[in-house]
Amino acid sequence: MRKAGAIIITIIVVVLIGFIYWRYFFVFAEGTKAGVLNTFQKKGYVFKTYEGQLIQSGFRGSPTTAIQSNQFSFSVTDEKIAQKLMENSGKDMELHYKRYQAALPWRGMQLFVIDSIYRISNESNSNGFNSQ
Repeated sequence: MRKAGAIIITIIVVVLIGFIYWRYFFVFAEGTKAGVLNTFQKKGYVFKTYEGQLIQSGFRGSPTTAIQSNQFSFSVTDEKIAQKLMENSGKDMELHYKRYQAALPWRGMQLFVIDSIYRISNESNSNGFNSQ
């Protein structure tokens, strides 16, 4: 009887560890997103994380709803990547992301986590105004 209880507890622990890994650490998808960095900030009550939004080109909507831009919300865990994004707000860029099944408070509020920057455009005066 004691041996059966130990086996059942071991199975439950292994299943629980597997579920936690799958839910919070398994990379469900990887890919790239391109667009204009709209907002990027460090925020949070207990865990300060970097959160941002990328406005992708094109619009979406249906005949019954208003047309709105396609926004991609993401988190960043790497301090160097976060600093680079902070310096380049408003620029067109391509970012590589990993998508998880669920968010962790110390990893960020979003399911999408940026792990590298592919490209940042250098269009600093695209609006026609000179900054002096």
